[in-house]
Amino acid sequence: VPISNQAPAFQQTPKHYGITSPISLALPKEADLALTQKLTETLKPYGVFEEELELQRRILVLGKLNTLVKEWIKEISDIKNLPASLIDTVGGKIFTFGSYRLGVHTKGADIDALCVAPRHVERTDFFSSFYEKLKEQEEVKDLRAVEEAFVPVIKLAFDGIEIDILFARLALQTIPENLDLRDDGLLKNLDIRCIRSLNGCRVTDEILHLVPNIGNFRLTLRTIKLWAKRRNIYSNILGFLGGVSWAMLVARTCQLYPNAAASTLVHKFFLVFSKWEWPNPVLLKQPEDCNLNLPVWDPRVTPSDRYHLMPIITPAYPQQNSTYNVSASTRAVMVEEFKQGLAITDEILQNKAEWSKLFEAPNFFQKYKFFFVIFLCSGYFSARVGLVESKIRILVGNLEKNEFITLAHVNPQSFPGPKEGNDKEEFSTMWVIGIVFKKMEGSENLNVDLTFDIQSFTDTVYRQAISSKMFEQEMKISAMHVKRRQLHQLLPNLKRRKHSTESLRQMNDSSLDMSIDSDNSMSVPSPTSMLSSTPFMGPPLGPPAEVAVVDGSKTPGVHQTPPPTMGPPAKTSTADLSDVPLIPTNPISVVKNSIKLRLSR
Repeated sequence: VPISNQAPAFQQTPKHYGITSPISLALPKEADLALTQKLTETLKPYGVFEEELELQRRILVLGKLNTLVKEWIKEISDIKNLPASLIDTVGGKIFTFGSYRLGVHTKGADIDALCVAPRHVERTDFFSSFYEKLKEQEEVKDLRAVEEAFVPVIKLAFDGIEIDILFARLALQTIPENLDLRDDGLLKNLDIRCIRSLNGCRVTDEILHLVPNIGNFRLTLRTIKLWAKRRNIYSNILGFLGGVSWAMLVARTCQLYPNAAASTLVHKFFLVFSKWEWPNPVLLKQPEDCNLNLPVWDPRVTPSDRYHLMPIITPAYPQQNSTYNVSASTRAVMVEEFKQGLAITDEILQNKAEWSKLFEAPNFFQKYKFFFVIFLCSGYFSARVGLVESKIRILVGNLEKNEFITLAHVNPQSFPGPKEGNDKEEFSTMWVIGIVFKKMEGSENLNVDLTFDIQSFTDTVYRQAISSKMFEQEMKISAMHVKRRQLHQLLPNLKRRKHSTESLRQMNDSSLDMSIDSDNSMSVPSPTSMLSSTPFMGPPLGPPAEVAVVDGSKTPGVHQTPPPTMGPPAKTSTADLSDVPLIPTNPISVVKNSIKLRLSR
């Protein structure tokens, strides 16, 4: 159970934490404590602290869930003819992990939980009889099982609190109340799904045991998580960092400055990681080999590990890199944000700025001149949104490999997209990627062919949608390139007033949901079949574009998403372009289903 939101009074801890000696053992001064109090007051309006009544409600719900687990395991034990004396002591328990276990969950956040059962309880029992037992409970709503996921899970809302429950079956006859999941011996003779399910609890518990002052760690982590969300760099699935990665960076900072107050730790966080020499890994403890032959992160043994750009290694066996999704672009964006955070906290410590400056939302749409917009058009099904979102990093990776592109920065916030027709049942979502093109000396125009980049992305999404049974004929994916000045036609909240950024800031503020506090990402099996489909063409935007030359004749510049390679080409051809939507971007020429951008300097 999380302790109080307030950081406890300073306690000097002589114990050595981390893989290196501390950088400083300096004690906090009165000014540091005063700044920490100001920080706490600044955080309150953002909803990062939960009221005591709500916290007690969570504890009550988890208690009821724990009781249900014990009852269910007794029932299963009786059905399987265990001795009566053993049934009374067989146990079973609910553990928590993630932001709730770390004590940094926000208002309305979900709870990540793990059901631990003894060896005679099967996974099939969990997804059958326990699922049915949950269905009988009055307080349980929105119950659904995702048995085929990479980490199988039951999702539900218990008395209004969203909970994700994983399952692990240990090789034990009974489950004692004082069970410590950090014990590596528990992993022996377990199947891989149980090991994956246990990993969240094991990592979270290790983090809490590896920081010198849990209260200071929690307040610092709340601050960094809020800052990361406000700066649009909180998203594991899109190639930034998720909650566990931010927690490990904060934990490492606490190890290096074990006696520092939270205000100092926030400043040192930016100092350490703005100067960190990536790809040197961040480690909270020396990796240990338990001789269980499980794959662990080790670039000396595994060649693919050598290509990880920003490794942050989980402290529990089997050690993994929690940031394998990070790309060159997302790392560059985060390092730049670390540097800016350092500059702002320098000002705060010198009393030249307030803490609120650290949480100011960025002007993403003013930062770049060119943008790439991805559209998903389908009947409403949130899993499809998750599917597309989980593959956007593939497109970003493809764009980064283009010789003319230096950076592709995806905004973690998605936006409601335009609809193809007047169908009220249609659901449209779009994502925006800021693009930086290389400066070419002595050239006014730059021709960029993005055909392969788009086709690789759409092919992957369509295949995954089919293999995971999410595909329907109405599902259409498209992408288009726009300049900054055309964005207001896709995003109505953007104003075209020169030098004005207030609307951008309001847009960032209004679309930010601080209660979202999950690192879950979709896992979809490998594609097994192919699809024939004509993709959705982007929405029309404004007046016709400049004239582009296609096959020697003058035709309006057009937007056309290349069709998936597994399907037939789109109906539009270079011979007849009269029915193609027009967009006021730089000309995009369609030549044999290719996309080419001509960018005027």
